[in-house]
Parts: sequence; C-alpha cells; structure tokens
Amino acid sequence: MNEFLTQLQYSFSITGPIFLMLGLGVYLRRIGMLNDVFIEIGSKLVFSITLPAMLFLSVAKADLQQLTNLHLFGFALMANIAIFVIFELITPFIIKNRADTGVVVQGAFRANTGIIGLAYVSNAFGNDGLAVGSLYVAVVTVLYNILAVITLTRSNPSQQEKGIGVSYFIRSIIKNPLIISIALAIPFSFFQIPLPHLITQSGGYFADMTLPLALLCTGASLDFKQLRHDSKSTHFSSCGRLVIAPLLITATGYLMGFRELELGVIFLMSAAPTAAASYVMSRAMGANATLAANIIAITTLGSLFTSSLGITVLKTFHIVS
Repeated sequence: MNEFLTQLQYSFSITGPIFLMLGLGVYLRRIGMLNDVFIEIGSKLVFSITLPAMLFLSVAKADLQQLTNLHLFGFALMANIAIFVIFELITPFIIKNRADTGVVVQGAFRANTGIIGLAYVSNAFGNDGLAVGSLYVAVVTVLYNILAVITLTRSNPSQQEKGIGVSYFIRSIIKNPLIISIALAIPFSFFQIPLPHLITQSGGYFADMTLPLALLCTGASLDFKQLRHDSKSTHFSSCGRLVIAPLLITATGYLMGFRELELGVIFLMSAAPTAAASYVMSRAMGANATLAANIIAITTLGSLFTSSLGITVLKTFHIVS
C-alpha cells in the first residue's frame, strides 16, 4: 500500500504542474486578465512558432541513428488507426444523430499529443522522453489530420460538395507547421549536424514558452457552461478518449513487448485529452463545434486523473520505471 501511495504521489508530480497551469488559465480568464483575443493569438503563436521550435530542437538534438524504437512509431500508427476504426464502427449504434458521429469519433481518437502528451512525457522522462515523444507527435499528427477529415466528411456528406476532401487534408498536412519543423530537423539529427548557437539559444527561448503558454490558453478556453449540452455524446466520446483508447493501446503495446520508456510514452500519449484542434476542425467543416468544445473540456480535466492512475499502476507493477 505504501508503494502504491508513493507511486501515486510521483504520478501527481507529473500531472500536478499541468493541472496548476490549466487552473491558472481558468482563473485568469475569469478575472478578465485573459480574453478571447489573447487566447486566439496565443494559440496561433504556439501552433505556428513556439511548438514547432520545441519540436525542431528536440528532434535535431536527438541521434536518430541510435534510435532503436522505430517499431514504436509503426505501432503508434497501427494502434491509432485501429482505435479510429473501432469508434467509426460502434458510434453510429450509440449516437443516433448522424451529424454528430464525426465529432464524437474525432473526440475519441484524436489525442492532444502535441501539448498535453508532450508535457506528460517531458515531466516523466525528461529530454529522452521529449525526443521520442516529438517523433511520436510527428507520426500521429499526419494521421490525425487525415482521419479527422475522413470522419467529419462521412458524417456530413454535404461537405463533399464544398470541395473538402482529399485535397483538403493533403494541403493541411503540407502546411502543418509541426510536420514542417520535424521534417526540417530530421537531417540535422540523422547526420548529427551541429546547430549554430544562435539557433539553439533563440529557439530555446521559444521552446521554453510553449508548454506554459499553451496550457494557459487551453485552461482559459474551457467553457464549463457548455457541458450541459449533448451530454450523452460528450460522455461517450470522453470515455473513449480517457478510458477505452489508452487501455486498449497500452495493453496491446505491453503484449507486443514494449516496456519502460517506450511503454510509458505509449500510455501517456494515448492518455492525453482530446486535441484542441478538433474544435477548429469541427467548426471549419460545419460540424457541431459546441459538442467538440464539451469533449475537450471534459477530457482535459479528466485526463489529469486517469493518466495519474494509469502511470501509478504501471510503476507499481514495475512495468515502467
């Protein structure tokens, strides 16, 4: 029992700082210090500049030639595709409003790996975890954009008439700053090309801004008044994101032989809440944006507890050290 409590305390040391930053965002929004303009500009700054800088530096400083976990990224692709297929198949039987099924499916499979997931991994495993986590983000970010367009289009066929199809998500992938930054960093990492001090120093300033600013904006954007709407859809999607997806992905990873840092990354990334980008995508494609916001709010708060419990169990049974 003492060991379990010790591990639980350690787990909250990982999620606790994230919880405090989210809570600070909620508080600052409530007292008027943060507003919609700040949230919009701050979110764009994170997505376009600071997060790409952090991903670029973490990947460029890693030695890809020494990475033996390429199978991890293949697993990440297959596991997330499987989760997507599962929810695509079962959601129409549970959610009767067809127009909402795409939002529900996206909320269940699309994890916030770029912000919350990386924060979890960085707090738990330091720079080694951040390097592996950054590549994990690169792999699933491409996949998430493709699958999100597929499910939102399938649930709302009228979008096809607006030209939102294959060309839409190809453009979204090519223009994605996260993917661009990681693609630019891979040659530096693989060939061990040293970065100029000016780049590492100035890039480091941006990178250090990423998680605090992103978490403040995420907390400030939570709207708890919206949680009364679409409760069945919200709860089903949230349960899928917080319980079903991490349980299935982590258990499968364990059975396939992943342990220690790799299994820890698999769990923490799959235990991350629904990505904030799901709201943007839903709104852009004419889907139920309010439902998307509800799912983000529920999973962002719930993930702090489910991820703490999960990492506690993994460490208690010495699967992750």
